[in-house]
Order: sequence, then structure tokens, then C-alpha cells
Amino acid sequence: QVQLVESGGGLVQAGGSLRLACAASGRPFSSYAVGWFRQTPGREREFVAAISTSGSEYYNGNSAQGRFIISRDNAKSTVSLQMNSLKLEDTAVYYCAASSRFFPNREDRADYWGQGTQVTVSA
Repeated sequence: QVQLVESGGGLVQAGGSLRLACAASGRPFSSYAVGWFRQTPGREREFVAAISTSGSEYYNGNSAQGRFIISRDNAKSTVSLQMNSLKLEDTAVYYCAASSRFFPNREDRADYWGQGTQVTVSA
């Protein structure tokens, strides 16, 4: 089992940047592929980006294309999401999720979830 804790959320102006971090504890972090999702009230969770166990493969969702970069440091048991050129519609609670079985590019492929971190983009 792995525990996930997100950090780095906050308030930022449109066009700005934020870097989210997902810190893991528990079983060896390098055994888990990790994804980022986001959710706004009344809507389903949306896939943002995911990265393989080694970090050699990654996949961005539509919302992340060209603006967000996912990376990981297995030595520090962390996965980061660098978010650039933020837009008002990026406002959401961002969650990291992990799976030792699947590449978590869908909500049903994630086995463990963090509690989320709020990102608010203002005009």
C-alpha cells in the first residue's frame, strides 16, 4: 500500500505557473505509475497527466497538452506537475493517484488517491 500527499496548490493569476508535488510513503514508490486528475464541483474527475514507474513514459490529457509537464524523482518518492500558462478553467482540486497494476490515465485504473490540493486561477 502507498500513501499519497499532494502539495503546491494555491491562488495564481491567469497566465502564471504552479508546481504541484505528490509525495508518497509506504511501499517502494518506483513500483507505481502515477497520474494527476482534477475535479470541479458537480463534475467528474478529469485526467490530467500520468507517468510510468521509471519516468520514461508519460501521457498528457487534453487539458495538459503543451502547458503541463509531469515528472518524477523515485529517489525522493515524488511526482511533480509543472503547470504553466494557467487558465481560469484550470481551477480545480488536483489529485494524484497511483497504481502498481495499470497506467493510471483513467480514474478506474488508479488504486490509491491523495486528498487533493486546491488550485485557483484568478483573472
